[in-house]
Amino acid sequence: MPRLNLSKNALLILEQRYLKRDKKGKVIEKPEELFRRVAKNLAQSDANYKHSKNNVKRTEQEFYNLMASLDFLPNSPTLLNAGRKLQQLAACFVLPIEDDISSIFKTLHDSALIHRTGAGTGFNFSKLRPKGDIIESAGFTSGPVSFMKIFDAATEQIKLGGNLRGANMGILNIDHPDIEEFIRVKSRENVLTNFNVSVAITGNFMEAVNNNKDYSLVSPRTKKNVKKESARRIFGLICEQAWLNGDPGVIFIDRINEFNPTPKLGVIESTDSCGEQPLLPYESCNLGSVNLSNMVKNKRIDFEKLKKTIHTAIHFLDNVIDMCSYPLEENRKIVDKNRKIGLGIMGFADMLVKLDIAYDSEEGLKKAEEVMKFISKEADKASAELVEKRGAFPSWAISIYNDKSKGERLRNATRTTIAPTGTISIIADVSSGIEPLFALSYSRRTLEGKTLVYFDKNLKRALMENRLYNDEIIERITREGSIKNIEEIPEEIRKIFVVGSDIAPEWHVRMQAAFQKYVDNGISKTVTLPKDATVEDVEKIFLMAFELGCKGISVYRYGSREGQVIYLSSRRDEQITLSNFLKK
Repeated sequence: MPRLNLSKNALLILEQRYLKRDKKGKVIEKPEELFRRVAKNLAQSDANYKHSKNNVKRTEQEFYNLMASLDFLPNSPTLLNAGRKLQQLAACFVLPIEDDISSIFKTLHDSALIHRTGAGTGFNFSKLRPKGDIIESAGFTSGPVSFMKIFDAATEQIKLGGNLRGANMGILNIDHPDIEEFIRVKSRENVLTNFNVSVAITGNFMEAVNNNKDYSLVSPRTKKNVKKESARRIFGLICEQAWLNGDPGVIFIDRINEFNPTPKLGVIESTDSCGEQPLLPYESCNLGSVNLSNMVKNKRIDFEKLKKTIHTAIHFLDNVIDMCSYPLEENRKIVDKNRKIGLGIMGFADMLVKLDIAYDSEEGLKKAEEVMKFISKEADKASAELVEKRGAFPSWAISIYNDKSKGERLRNATRTTIAPTGTISIIADVSSGIEPLFALSYSRRTLEGKTLVYFDKNLKRALMENRLYNDEIIERITREGSIKNIEEIPEEIRKIFVVGSDIAPEWHVRMQAAFQKYVDNGISKTVTLPKDATVEDVEKIFLMAFELGCKGISVYRYGSREGQVIYLSSRRDEQITLSNFLKK
């Protein structure tokens, strides 16, 4: 049985958000009891299948070991709710919005039910008629942006005991007549604070941008062209606004649907709140992440351990579907048809450090492809093995897998997703998702107002081995967050311990594209830019992301947004943060 080895920051975040409390608010659960609660609850699913009904106790111990070792952690709602009253275990939901007042407010009601469980929601508002369009009963509509503000206000009021707050993704198609208002909606601070916003961009639009052509804006009510617009002007406006404060991001909606595993069940119009999980209307997905930092032994990847971790994790995530109490009957219906799961990673930057590989290097890209290809292959194998015991996902017969070229019988319509891993990477004490190290020393403000202080443990070890761990060096690292310009530190160490601000933007995009080759769903990744980056830099990033096969992309320029939660310890008033705000 693994011994729990949790950092002070991990203990703090567990106490604040995940451990059970009594009616007076006193914590009544220990971290090991949390992992036992989750393991015991999820193992019960095995009793539903004749091939595993006698293995419940063994499965419980395997799931407990998986989490207690910090080799894998599930998304936050699973940790928070498994074995408790809510029992809602999924992180990602997409809800439809039709051009009808009843549909709009039903979706608002449904999203409230989801948010109270700590999960996030995504919406595409493109079916709503534009501002000023006629309403059959009387008057004129106020447009999709005005309804987004209603959704935002409702989200602000819904909290789960102060533990987790629901977040939203708001999407509008590039050909919607209100696209310019949508692009500019977050140009002022404190507007849509509970929303990430993204523009759904088509391949035809990108072709028009590249060829400097006009494109048509289309009324969602009449389906008729209402205006011609310069593709380059609108694309430039997107880039200007993203440069200003990080919103909007872009999603390449045609590419997302190219990889839709069940196109006969519908078109994918939206993603979850952080952009990594494309889903059909009402569909949900549960996520979990393998800790790659724990997969390195003696400067080599332990692929046998990684394989075992993946197979147990796929079993874990499939059980989550059975044990989840979904907020809506519509959720249960579509989830049961497709049984989508999203196995991802965290600690990738830490893994590279342990392998003595620079993040911004060809070797780093090669390692990313090697690892993700292995994870994808083993995740597929694990899902296929579950078919022998539990059957394929019910919509398999009408999926893309039921053809002569593929012919794969799988338990889950999708297996892999790379999430931002905000709080679970704090629990595991590793870098988030596939992001580079943010800084080698920094502070993070939690939603509860606490401050978590970090100093990279791998760097501390390297400095101590080189007899460089002294007050002067520590002070400089704390002030600068990077060792790039500290010449007293050997060059080979400075090369390996790179942080986001040290890395040229194109390496961020290339790294995301390297992973995307072997990820079924999408990737949450932010391209961090220096404060003096230009709008042209943002344009190059978005164009590069499209050309390299990414499904979406977002940027964040240092100093461009108030209310950051991650900052250098010595510059608490300077805005230098990432845009994925501890939402998972």
